[in-house]
Amino acid sequence: MRTNSNYMPNQFFNRDISWLSFNHRVLEEAKDEKLPLFERLKFMAIYSNNLDEFYKVRVAEYRNATVDPKSFPDIPDAEKMLEKINSTVGKHWVEFSRIWKEAILPQMHLNGIILHYKGYPSYPSHLKYIQNYFDNELTPYVQPVLLNKGARSFMRDNRLYLAIKLFRKNKKEAAKKGRKARYALIKLPTNDAPRFIELPKVDDQQHIVFLDDIIRFNLQELFPGFDIEGSWGVKLARDADLGIEDEVGIDIVERIKENLAKRKIGKPAGFLHDRHIPEDLLRYLQEMFGINNNELVPTGTYLNSHDFFGFPTHHAPHLVWKAPTPIQPFEIEQTGSMFEAIKRKERILHYPYHSFKYVIQFLNEAATDPKVEEIKLTQYRVANNSEVVSALIAAAHNKKKVTVFVEVQARFDEENNLYFAHQMEQAGIKIIYSIPGLKVHAKMALVIRRSNGVRKRSFAYLSTGNFNEKTARLYSDHGFFTCNDAYLDDMENLFKYLQDQGPKPKMNKLLVTQINLRKSIMEKINREIEISKSGKEGYILLKMNGIQNKNLISKLYEASEAGVKIDLIVRGICCLVPDQPFSKNIRALRLVDSFLEHPRIWVFGNNGQKEMFLSSADWLNRNINRRIETAFPIEHPELKDEILNILEMQLNDNVKVRRIDAKLNNVLEVTNRPPLRAQVSIYDYLHELDEKIRNKHKHQAAK
Repeated sequence: MRTNSNYMPNQFFNRDISWLSFNHRVLEEAKDEKLPLFERLKFMAIYSNNLDEFYKVRVAEYRNATVDPKSFPDIPDAEKMLEKINSTVGKHWVEFSRIWKEAILPQMHLNGIILHYKGYPSYPSHLKYIQNYFDNELTPYVQPVLLNKGARSFMRDNRLYLAIKLFRKNKKEAAKKGRKARYALIKLPTNDAPRFIELPKVDDQQHIVFLDDIIRFNLQELFPGFDIEGSWGVKLARDADLGIEDEVGIDIVERIKENLAKRKIGKPAGFLHDRHIPEDLLRYLQEMFGINNNELVPTGTYLNSHDFFGFPTHHAPHLVWKAPTPIQPFEIEQTGSMFEAIKRKERILHYPYHSFKYVIQFLNEAATDPKVEEIKLTQYRVANNSEVVSALIAAAHNKKKVTVFVEVQARFDEENNLYFAHQMEQAGIKIIYSIPGLKVHAKMALVIRRSNGVRKRSFAYLSTGNFNEKTARLYSDHGFFTCNDAYLDDMENLFKYLQDQGPKPKMNKLLVTQINLRKSIMEKINREIEISKSGKEGYILLKMNGIQNKNLISKLYEASEAGVKIDLIVRGICCLVPDQPFSKNIRALRLVDSFLEHPRIWVFGNNGQKEMFLSSADWLNRNINRRIETAFPIEHPELKDEILNILEMQLNDNVKVRRIDAKLNNVLEVTNRPPLRAQVSIYDYLHELDEKIRNKHKHQAAK
């Protein structure tokens, strides 16, 4: 096995440059003319939203490393990385603007949607409407601030501002050369008004203006004693790290509550600005708010493009992508009981192709079954108005013993998780909060039934995704239901370990980080190496959101050099470098489509007897080193074949899949095969499977 001392610089992509390659792939979807127009607009919103979080988390870490390099030994070249990141993002923003101006806006126009961009409508009725809207709806929320050096000013995190350059109306001063410029800021009231304002229709065309431009239209009213040269969009992304992930010996809940407020006033991580802003205004803002040159990110005229999520679409429903209706499996529907359906055989659901309602049904059934005494569950991210939480509270009210491990360190969901934890505690649910130094990222629920103190038929649910009914409609994931005691025993022991952090339990079925996962993976890769060396076919297929860990990647290189064929489907970060002598047998693919690909699946050839695991774990350092993750085997032949067929469609996708090359480009492979779009084919495949079961049942009932 390769050791750290053998690592060469060209063996691993930088994780953040790799992530930017993924986000660029997201942006590419906005160019796909086969997608409905508003679906393309959604991808522009996703790109922008992703980038915001990237600056608030990852770029902030590089900023901190430039200030305090001793605390960040893993980032020796922070300044160079910041330059590379900003250069890459700048190029992407140029492409973003080109897609917007040359592809999206013209298509809107062709469909009768006139979004006024860098200008105002010419109809007098529209101008009157804009004036009235400003006077009646916006005036209470618009507070212009004339900037003065020495005076205290503050820019809110991730909020949109107009930076304004203006001059006092002074005839004597105007007669002199070099009139002194003044500068001002206006925070856009996006919490109180929509970003896109619909104007009255004209000639059956829907006119829309940016909130930014309604305020621009009225700047003179806001600054009556000034001549206004212009206004430019700016925003400041602040460091979102709560700074507690690796601390021990602290009250983690109280620390998170304290630090959530500090997140709003974190250090600058990136200052995004209209690339056409005057140099003097930009320098003034830098000095006023303590912004360094390496924190500047030039973008387009309109910032916060994630607001496209809220673009008005009701007047053009034909331009909205409609997700297929989730499949309701016939066998589960016929049984009417999740417990009964699981007793008959192990079940796997593929979201969002299948409905997530069966997870809620499973928990509701546990809440009312008289033999259920105990429910244990992990919570990482839950939906607002969570039906999962409601089911658990109902169980507590029914005198069930309910224990929920709440991961309050789930970034950007800390506040939501604390809120629901409090709600559950009020209902009598036992809440176990985060373990300092570790995040619990495993997705599992255990339902224990007893009679006279003896455990009876009990049930388990393990998943690659969260207990979140909202994201289950948007993310691709797999959920596994079983009543096999081998899984139940491991899960009961693992929950006990999470609760008391006692001796590490022995796992018989599950692979668990901090216990046996890394060792097991290495053993399985070594087995494929030995199979290949013996002249047989070694094979590994790994599907994940990200792969970064150098030890594991180095082991894959070793397997490749031994002749093992390796297929990777990596949606996001991929630090493994393909197309090199040491990776010649590794193919790295990236699948980006309308559903976010979220599952983690590991398949090992095992000399023809394929071994398969589903998991909550990516192969990122944080998952392997600082989280509790689970991987669970799928052994039922039908279920295994079902997942293998899904993976085969993804490997053969020639519409949405891109091959990652040695320069981190997303390459569309040209083939002579008929078009195959995996997400469409998977839905059709699962629907057809269910129809076969339905027809078989009808045929048997007719006999």
